[in-house]
Amino acid sequence: MMILLVETFSATLIALGLAYGGMTSLCLAIDRHYGQVWGRALTTKPRRCFHVLGWLLLALALWPCIEAWSPTVGVVVWIGCLSAAALLLALLLPYAPRLAVRLAVVAVSVAGSCLLFFSYMP
Repeated sequence: MMILLVETFSATLIALGLAYGGMTSLCLAIDRHYGQVWGRALTTKPRRCFHVLGWLLLALALWPCIEAWSPTVGVVVWIGCLSAAALLLALLLPYAPRLAVRLAVVAVSVAGSCLLFFSYMP
């Protein structure tokens, strides 16, 4: 029972980190938010990179949810993680935009490391 609880909790945190990184990346693909964070205009190539990276991270966040729960429950948990990540970003972006981006980099790094670590565990 305890192992199952740890597995589902870690899967939720990994999905939440990846979802936050994806939401932040999609947010930076918008001219207004990119200018708010970096203070300059957004060009076409970074916009495309942010779009691709954002959707890739959001899709990748689905994987640990499906692995920890069944596909039907995993999708519901994934939508909850997307909602929580969007809420966190919406609350953080107006007041500390660069901190929001730094937090996204840390969240994706930690989630990616945990995803690799937990995928190799027997």
